[in-house]
Amino acid sequence: MATQHSRSAARLMMAPAVILLLGWMLVPLVMTLWFSFRRYLPLRGGDQGFVWFENYARFVTSSSFWPSVLTTLTIVGGVLVITVALGVLLSMLLDQPMWGQGVVRILVIAPFFVMPTVSALVWKNMFMDPVNGLFAHLWRAFGADPIVWLSDLPTFSIILIVSWQWLPFATLILLTAIQSLDSEQLEAAEMDGAPPLKRFWFIILPHLSRAITIVILIQTIFLLSIFAEIFVTTGGAFGTRTLTYLIYQRVLESQNVGLGSAGGVYAIILANIVALFLMRIVGKNLDS
Repeated sequence: MATQHSRSAARLMMAPAVILLLGWMLVPLVMTLWFSFRRYLPLRGGDQGFVWFENYARFVTSSSFWPSVLTTLTIVGGVLVITVALGVLLSMLLDQPMWGQGVVRILVIAPFFVMPTVSALVWKNMFMDPVNGLFAHLWRAFGADPIVWLSDLPTFSIILIVSWQWLPFATLILLTAIQSLDSEQLEAAEMDGAPPLKRFWFIILPHLSRAITIVILIQTIFLLSIFAEIFVTTGGAFGTRTLTYLIYQRVLESQNVGLGSAGGVYAIILANIVALFLMRIVGKNLDS
């Protein structure tokens, strides 16, 4: 049993790391709040003093604000639906005994280690190019006109690219959960005459519920800040400008640090609202 002296020594040894982490998180947040209340234009006069909530009012009343929020939530929702659905199917497939199972699992997980910028460039030039892309050749082989993906289906294209990156993560988590399922339950259900669909619906899916909620929570936290894929492919055009990309345009393209900082605060608020909503769902599933 730990004594008071050992607990004090543990706190003392942990203090530098805790202070460093707090500083790492708090300093950027405080600076963002500071600039959000000021008119700061680096290339047009510099710091022009406090304007208080003017930046917040300008950002939220901008014609681009609510469309960017809707686009962000649409991309996040689309990626979650694809990765969870295909992740469940792939994890069940990979759980089956097969020749070269280890190699197949490595190939399935490999896309997760590709940088977002690289994967977006690969999809843009090798798959979605309307002239030389793989999809264009397939369309022509069936006698159809190629789709200009990034202009005809821009949001779906972004969802497809990001889903390809995050599908291995969902598959890995769900595969681990499936491997912890007691095979005797499935064998008993099969002996009782339960068809495969009912075994999946009443045994496998409830067992995966906790893993699915964890996948949704973790992916949502990262997907709310999606940027690289949009920057490389559409540049925010064709209705693909997310809240993160809008902040980038306000700060770097418009050189309005104060307005961009106000947008950053809105992004933090949105992320916390979504995180709290998901945490309630996760908490219910973990307590059940």
